[in-house]
Amino acid sequence: MPNKIYDSIRTVYFSPTGTSKQIAEAITRGIAAPANGSTVFALPGSASRLAAQAIDLTHRSEPAAVELSAETVTVIAAPVYGGRIAPVAVKRLAGIRGSGGPAVVVALYGNRAFEHAVEELAALAARQGFVPVAAAAFVGEHSYSTPATPIAAGRPDAQDLASAEAFGQEVRQKLESGDAAPIDASQLKDRRAPSLSTLRFIRFVLKYRHQQKRHPVIYLPECDAERCTHCGRCAAICPVGAILRSDETRTDPALCIRCCACVKGCPTGARTFHTPFAEALSRNFFRRKEPVTLL
Repeated sequence: MPNKIYDSIRTVYFSPTGTSKQIAEAITRGIAAPANGSTVFALPGSASRLAAQAIDLTHRSEPAAVELSAETVTVIAAPVYGGRIAPVAVKRLAGIRGSGGPAVVVALYGNRAFEHAVEELAALAARQGFVPVAAAAFVGEHSYSTPATPIAAGRPDAQDLASAEAFGQEVRQKLESGDAAPIDASQLKDRRAPSLSTLRFIRFVLKYRHQQKRHPVIYLPECDAERCTHCGRCAAICPVGAILRSDETRTDPALCIRCCACVKGCPTGARTFHTPFAEALSRNFFRRKEPVTLL
């Protein structure tokens, strides 16, 4: 019988292309669903059922100011950009505060490496008053993935979502046992890519940086004006307001975070993003990597 009684779940995510959201929701389903298959559950000794609610930080211009109780189980998910938690996600998570309640921290990365992103997210959660009791890194389709240069295309897939839900069930079992001890996120180890692939990618990055020093190039999503119908979807789904309604063919370089939500969400295929990183990532990190978890 646990010492703590939990009465709600909050799913908190920053998810421009929906991958972090999908995994966070699957983990939440696992936490909320008891062994008998019901969609809700009550921990032993609790008279109330756990009700899940989402806090979507994707399109908030300012950090949300939310204080969560110690009786709330929180799932926090964010994407990895360049081995770090997306800076916009870090900024928007600053308004979410815990009161000593348990948190599950989850990083979504594009099949290359999550590096120190999970540690970063766990440390942020702890500073915000949560107790990180579990951590995970899942693979989602890379922002730069295209049919010509696929990078974890279609992920998270059914197998990933099943793994996420199973992980949520393990989190529930940990809490049901009365164990709300914090984890050491540095112990979550990545599944390394083949050494040759990593070396080739490092060589590419060094060459790219050298070229950028000599001839800087700013890569932005582009829009084919002839194919654009000015439907406004790209402006609506851009998480940072880099595209204005009625001016959809332009992207503000000072605001764009290269999440490619506008590219993946354009109904006519008018938007594209061309970067030399896409080919390098597709060539070197095509082998499927499975999620890793820590309890």
